[in-house]
Amino acid sequence: MAGPTTAKSGTRRTSSSGPLPSVFPARRRPRLPRRRTLLVIVVTLTLLAAAGVWVFYGSSWLRAERVTVTGTRELTAGEVREAADVSPDTPLVSVDTAGIERRLRDRLPRIAKVTVSRSWPHTISLDVTERKAEAIVQEGGKFREVDAHGVRFATSVKRPKGVPLLEMEPDRSPSSRHFGAARLRREAVRVVTQLPTAVRREARSLRVRSYDSITLVLTRGRTVAWGSGERGTAKARTLTALMKARPDADHFDVSAPSAPAVSRS
Repeated sequence: MAGPTTAKSGTRRTSSSGPLPSVFPARRRPRLPRRRTLLVIVVTLTLLAAAGVWVFYGSSWLRAERVTVTGTRELTAGEVREAADVSPDTPLVSVDTAGIERRLRDRLPRIAKVTVSRSWPHTISLDVTERKAEAIVQEGGKFREVDAHGVRFATSVKRPKGVPLLEMEPDRSPSSRHFGAARLRREAVRVVTQLPTAVRREARSLRVRSYDSITLVLTRGRTVAWGSGERGTAKARTLTALMKARPDADHFDVSAPSAPAVSRS
Protein backbone atom coordinates (compact mmCIF):
# COMPACT_ATOMS: atom_id res chain seq x y z
CA MET A 1 0.00 0.00 0.00
CA ALA A 2 1.37 3.38 -1.00
CA GLY A 3 2.59 5.74 1.80
CA PRO A 4 1.21 9.18 2.55
CA THR A 5 1.57 11.80 -0.11
CA THR A 6 4.56 14.07 0.50
CA ALA A 7 4.10 17.86 0.65
CA LYS A 8 4.95 19.78 -2.44
CA SER A 9 8.16 21.73 -2.43
CA GLY A 10 7.73 25.28 -1.13
CA THR A 11 4.53 24.65 0.80
CA ARG A 12 4.31 25.55 4.50
CA ARG A 13 4.05 22.66 6.94
CA THR A 14 1.23 22.78 9.44
CA SER A 15 0.30 20.82 12.49
CA SER A 16 -3.01 19.76 13.70
CA SER A 17 -3.04 22.62 16.18
CA GLY A 18 -2.20 25.34 13.63
CA PRO A 19 0.79 26.83 11.81
CA LEU A 20 4.29 26.19 13.17
CA PRO A 21 6.02 29.16 14.88
CA SER A 22 8.50 31.18 12.78
CA VAL A 23 12.17 30.39 13.31
CA PHE A 24 13.16 34.15 13.45
CA PRO A 25 11.18 36.45 15.75
CA ALA A 26 9.70 39.53 14.19
CA ARG A 27 11.82 42.73 14.66
CA ARG A 28 10.42 45.47 16.81
CA ARG A 29 10.74 49.01 15.56
CA PRO A 30 12.46 51.34 18.08
CA ARG A 31 10.11 53.76 19.65
CA LEU A 32 10.96 57.44 19.31
CA PRO A 33 11.18 59.42 22.56
CA ARG A 34 7.97 61.07 23.38
CA ARG A 35 7.66 64.80 23.02
CA ARG A 36 7.26 65.17 26.74
CA THR A 37 10.58 63.39 27.39
CA LEU A 38 12.38 65.58 24.87
CA LEU A 39 10.90 68.70 26.44
CA VAL A 40 12.10 67.65 29.89
CA ILE A 41 15.61 67.05 28.58
CA VAL A 42 15.75 70.45 26.84
CA VAL A 43 14.46 72.29 29.89
CA THR A 44 16.94 70.51 32.16
CA LEU A 45 19.92 71.38 29.96
CA THR A 46 18.79 74.98 29.70
CA LEU A 47 18.51 75.30 33.47
CA LEU A 48 21.95 73.76 33.97
CA ALA A 49 23.50 76.17 31.48
CA ALA A 50 21.78 79.13 33.12
CA ALA A 51 22.95 77.97 36.54
CA GLY A 52 26.52 77.69 35.26
CA VAL A 53 26.44 81.22 33.83
CA TRP A 54 25.06 82.57 37.10
CA VAL A 55 27.72 80.78 39.16
CA PHE A 56 30.57 82.22 37.05
CA TYR A 57 29.19 85.70 36.40
CA GLY A 58 26.34 86.50 38.75
CA SER A 59 27.15 84.91 42.07
CA SER A 60 29.63 86.08 44.69
CA TRP A 61 31.33 82.68 44.86
CA LEU A 62 33.91 83.16 42.06
CA ARG A 63 34.97 86.80 42.20
CA ALA A 64 38.38 88.48 42.36
CA GLU A 65 38.98 89.36 46.00
CA ARG A 66 42.77 89.01 46.33
CA VAL A 67 45.85 89.76 44.21
CA THR A 68 49.01 87.86 45.16
CA VAL A 69 52.49 88.87 43.93
CA THR A 70 55.62 86.71 43.74
CA GLY A 71 59.10 87.11 42.24
CA THR A 72 59.79 90.76 43.11
CA ARG A 73 63.25 91.94 44.18
CA GLU A 74 63.44 95.73 43.87
CA LEU A 75 59.74 96.37 43.38
CA THR A 76 57.26 95.97 46.22
CA ALA A 77 54.13 93.88 46.06
CA GLY A 78 52.10 97.04 46.63
CA GLU A 79 53.63 98.75 43.60
CA VAL A 80 52.80 95.75 41.44
CA ARG A 81 49.21 95.55 42.70
CA GLU A 82 48.65 99.23 42.09
CA ALA A 83 50.01 99.03 38.52
CA ALA A 84 47.99 95.87 37.80
CA ASP A 85 44.80 97.78 38.68
CA VAL A 86 42.57 94.72 39.12
CA SER A 87 38.98 95.84 39.72
CA PRO A 88 37.72 94.33 42.98
CA ASP A 89 34.68 92.08 43.00
CA THR A 90 35.03 91.36 39.27
CA PRO A 91 33.90 87.88 38.18
CA LEU A 92 37.13 85.88 38.08
CA VAL A 93 36.31 84.35 34.69
CA SER A 94 36.01 87.78 33.05
CA VAL A 95 39.28 89.27 34.37
CA ASP A 96 41.41 90.42 31.40
CA THR A 97 44.74 88.73 32.18
CA ALA A 98 46.36 89.99 28.96
CA GLY A 99 45.34 93.55 29.84
CA ILE A 100 46.89 93.21 33.29
CA GLU A 101 50.15 92.06 31.74
CA ARG A 102 50.22 95.03 29.34
CA ARG A 103 49.57 97.51 32.14
CA LEU A 104 52.33 96.08 34.30
CA ARG A 105 54.94 96.18 31.55
CA ASP A 106 53.92 99.69 30.47
CA ARG A 107 53.77 101.18 33.97
CA LEU A 108 56.73 99.32 35.51
CA PRO A 109 59.62 99.09 32.99
CA ARG A 110 61.62 97.15 35.57
CA ILE A 111 59.37 94.16 34.86
CA ALA A 112 60.80 91.98 32.09
CA LYS A 113 58.12 89.30 32.25
CA VAL A 114 54.94 88.62 34.21
CA THR A 115 52.60 85.65 34.31
CA VAL A 116 49.02 86.44 35.22
CA SER A 117 46.78 83.54 36.26
CA ARG A 118 43.49 82.85 38.00
CA SER A 119 43.61 80.91 41.26
CA TRP A 120 40.07 79.78 41.94
CA PRO A 121 37.90 80.77 43.61
CA HIS A 122 38.93 84.34 44.55
CA THR A 123 42.57 85.11 43.59
CA ILE A 124 44.55 86.68 40.75
CA SER A 125 48.21 85.58 40.88
CA LEU A 126 51.04 87.72 39.46
CA ASP A 127 54.45 86.05 39.03
CA VAL A 128 56.98 88.78 38.20
CA THR A 129 60.45 88.54 36.66
CA GLU A 130 62.41 91.78 37.08
CA ARG A 131 65.14 93.03 34.80
CA LYS A 132 68.66 92.78 36.18
CA ALA A 133 71.04 95.70 35.91
CA GLU A 134 74.16 94.57 34.04
CA ALA A 135 75.51 98.09 33.57
CA ILE A 136 74.55 101.73 34.07
CA VAL A 137 74.77 104.90 31.98
CA GLN A 138 74.90 108.42 33.33
CA GLU A 139 72.38 110.83 31.86
CA GLY A 140 71.67 114.33 33.15
CA GLY A 141 73.27 113.74 36.52
CA LYS A 142 71.27 110.53 37.09
CA PHE A 143 72.02 106.88 36.51
CA ARG A 144 70.00 104.64 34.21
CA GLU A 145 70.15 100.88 34.74
CA VAL A 146 70.66 98.76 31.62
CA ASP A 147 69.73 95.08 31.33
CA ALA A 148 71.37 92.30 29.31
CA HIS A 149 69.47 93.35 26.18
CA GLY A 150 70.58 96.97 26.39
CA VAL A 151 67.20 98.18 27.68
CA ARG A 152 67.34 101.21 30.00
CA PHE A 153 64.66 100.53 32.56
CA ALA A 154 65.19 102.42 35.82
CA THR A 155 66.64 105.74 37.02
CA SER A 156 68.31 106.52 40.32
CA VAL A 157 70.10 109.51 41.80
CA LYS A 158 72.77 107.37 43.45
CA ARG A 159 75.01 105.06 41.51
CA PRO A 160 74.11 101.40 42.16
CA LYS A 161 76.89 99.40 43.78
CA GLY A 162 78.67 96.62 41.94
CA VAL A 163 77.44 97.67 38.49
CA PRO A 164 79.99 98.97 35.91
CA LEU A 165 79.44 102.34 34.25
CA LEU A 166 79.24 102.53 30.46
CA GLU A 167 81.28 105.47 29.21
CA MET A 168 80.02 105.99 25.69
CA GLU A 169 82.82 107.73 23.76
CA PRO A 170 82.11 106.80 20.14
CA ASP A 171 84.68 107.93 17.63
CA ARG A 172 83.88 109.30 14.19
CA SER A 173 84.71 106.10 12.35
CA PRO A 174 82.30 104.61 9.78
CA SER A 175 81.83 101.68 12.18
CA SER A 176 80.44 103.91 14.93
CA ARG A 177 78.09 105.70 12.53
CA HIS A 178 76.90 102.37 11.16
CA PHE A 179 76.06 100.69 14.47
CA GLY A 180 74.68 103.68 16.36
CA ALA A 181 74.57 104.34 20.11
CA ALA A 182 71.92 101.73 20.94
CA ARG A 183 73.82 98.92 19.20
CA LEU A 184 77.10 99.96 20.85
CA ARG A 185 75.38 99.94 24.22
CA ARG A 186 74.07 96.40 23.65
CA GLU A 187 77.54 95.24 22.62
CA ALA A 188 79.09 96.74 25.75
CA VAL A 189 76.53 95.02 27.98
CA ARG A 190 77.26 91.80 26.12
CA VAL A 191 80.90 92.16 27.17
CA VAL A 192 79.86 92.64 30.82
CA THR A 193 77.89 89.40 30.79
CA GLN A 194 80.91 87.52 29.41
CA LEU A 195 83.35 88.58 32.14
CA PRO A 196 84.64 85.98 34.61
CA THR A 197 82.97 86.36 38.00
CA ALA A 198 86.15 87.50 39.77
CA VAL A 199 86.86 90.12 37.10
CA ARG A 200 83.30 91.35 37.07
CA ARG A 201 83.43 92.09 40.79
CA GLU A 202 86.39 94.41 40.14
CA ALA A 203 84.94 96.10 37.05
CA ARG A 204 84.36 99.82 37.44
CA SER A 205 83.56 101.00 33.93
CA LEU A 206 83.64 100.19 30.21
CA ARG A 207 84.91 102.71 27.67
CA VAL A 208 83.10 102.24 24.40
CA ARG A 209 84.65 103.91 21.35
CA SER A 210 83.39 101.63 18.59
CA TYR A 211 81.93 98.17 17.99
CA ASP A 212 85.35 96.51 18.23
CA SER A 213 87.01 98.92 20.66
CA ILE A 214 85.69 98.30 24.16
CA THR A 215 88.04 98.72 27.11
CA LEU A 216 87.35 97.52 30.62
CA VAL A 217 88.58 99.56 33.61
CA LEU A 218 89.22 97.58 36.81
CA THR A 219 90.19 98.51 40.35
CA ARG A 220 93.72 99.85 41.00
CA GLY A 221 93.73 101.51 37.58
CA ARG A 222 94.10 98.28 35.62
CA THR A 223 92.65 98.10 32.10
CA VAL A 224 91.64 95.31 29.74
CA ALA A 225 91.43 95.82 25.98
CA TRP A 226 88.51 93.51 25.13
CA GLY A 227 87.68 94.51 21.57
CA SER A 228 84.17 93.49 20.51
CA GLY A 229 81.81 91.05 22.19
CA GLU A 230 82.76 88.31 19.77
CA ARG A 231 84.65 85.24 21.04
CA GLY A 232 83.78 86.22 24.60
CA THR A 233 84.32 82.78 26.12
CA ALA A 234 87.85 82.52 24.71
CA LYS A 235 88.67 86.05 25.85
CA ALA A 236 87.43 85.37 29.38
CA ARG A 237 89.52 82.20 29.58
CA THR A 238 92.63 83.99 28.30
CA LEU A 239 92.18 86.92 30.68
CA THR A 240 91.86 84.61 33.68
CA ALA A 241 95.11 82.87 32.74
CA LEU A 242 96.97 86.16 32.19
CA MET A 243 95.87 87.61 35.51
CA LYS A 244 97.05 84.50 37.34
CA ALA A 245 100.39 84.49 35.53
CA ARG A 246 101.00 88.24 35.85
CA PRO A 247 99.23 89.57 38.97
CA ASP A 248 101.56 92.59 38.91
CA ALA A 249 100.46 93.73 35.43
CA ASP A 250 98.14 96.68 34.94
CA HIS A 251 97.20 96.30 31.28
CA PHE A 252 95.85 93.22 29.51
CA ASP A 253 94.93 92.90 25.85
CA VAL A 254 92.68 89.97 24.92
CA SER A 255 91.08 91.52 21.82
CA ALA A 256 92.82 88.71 19.91
CA PRO A 257 92.60 85.84 22.44
CA SER A 258 94.99 83.62 20.48
CA ALA A 259 97.68 86.33 20.66
CA PRO A 260 97.17 88.19 23.97
CA ALA A 261 99.45 90.81 25.45
CA VAL A 262 100.21 91.99 28.97
CA SER A 263 102.24 94.94 30.23
CA ARG A 264 103.12 96.96 33.30
CA SER A 265 103.50 100.70 33.26
